[in-house]
Amino acid sequence: MKRYEYATVPLLTHATKQILDNWGEDGWELVTVIPGPNPEQLVAYLKREKI
Repeated sequence: MKRYEYATVPLLTHATKQILDNWGEDGWELVTVIPGPNPEQLVAYLKREKI
């Protein structure tokens, strides 16, 4: 049975790709993005398999 760990990451709209690329390099997969507390910010939910 696979096990996962999860992370929530604040995203700035002007640096979204760079932030997600950095997390992706560490093996994290994007699950969803939701609006953050203000218009300039989003929140990303990520997961990766636990080893």
